[in-house]
Amino acid sequence: MKMVRPRIIRSTMAVSVLLLTLAVGACNSGSENARSTNGPANTGSNPSANTASTPAANQPGTTTTTAGTPKLNLNTASANDFLTTIPGMGNKMVHEFEEYRPYRSIQQFRKEIGKYVSPEQVAEYEKYVFVPIAVNDSDAATLQQIPGLDATEAQSLVSARPFASNDAFLSKLAGSVSEAELAVAKTYIANQ
Repeated sequence: MKMVRPRIIRSTMAVSVLLLTLAVGACNSGSENARSTNGPANTGSNPSANTASTPAANQPGTTTTTAGTPKLNLNTASANDFLTTIPGMGNKMVHEFEEYRPYRSIQQFRKEIGKYVSPEQVAEYEKYVFVPIAVNDSDAATLQQIPGLDATEAQSLVSARPFASNDAFLSKLAGSVSEAELAVAKTYIANQ
């Protein structure tokens, strides 16, 4: 009888180790699946991501992409906004988005979120989010979030600083972008 107990204990321990290994493996494969489903090839059917009637579309600090999807201010959007607007977004990535707030530049967003996903996935996320623009402080890359603004024009705006107001910045910007793009730019500008 004494020999049976150690065998039972060893068997129980072996089963426990096996179950623990399977559980850890499942968790890891789930995060890999989340990464792969967040990739650019994902065209998931998130109905709220394809309409301008989502709650985020009606909030200040959001703008709309050319596809009609609301673009979210990375510094003010709620977890629910991220989950309902960005296809394939999971709670873990929402936590990462929120952890690095406030974002001061798009480069900061790329660097921090790039620790968790590929550069292609970061670029995909940028289709749905923006870093607010401080007209006298944002770098040229952050200014290039404005639709229609290329690197040369962004650098020209940086060189024209300081701007007395957001309106002065927008007046200078108007020579580089269309009226529709200027309207989007207005939604990207942080309050001074």
